[in-house]
Amino acid sequence: MHSDLGRTSSGLDPNFAAALAYAVGWVTGVVFLLAEGDNKFVKFHALQSIIVFGGLSLAWMVALSIPFLGWIVAFLVIPPVSAVLWLVLMYKAYQGERFKIPGAGDMAEQRL
Repeated sequence: MHSDLGRTSSGLDPNFAAALAYAVGWVTGVVFLLAEGDNKFVKFHALQSIIVFGGLSLAWMVALSIPFLGWIVAFLVIPPVSAVLWLVLMYKAYQGERFKIPGAGDMAEQRL
């Protein structure tokens, strides 16, 4: 499964590197986007991580600025959505899938 995903600059298996791009949300996405050379599989997942988790971080900050209803969203909606996305995206990347979140996956693909 790993051989068709190419090589990585880090020497890690591509599926492992792609999963790690989600490990600390957009932060590891930035690290792998900048550090990875030509591996489009890893770069796709790194960019999708930046878009998805950067967007969720921004949504969380905006929600916190809105009293009561925004706080409910910030503490009861965004964290579980983030956790589910984090687990699914890491799992799919590790399985060697180019799993796309609607919107974010298309944006990531267009920028490669």
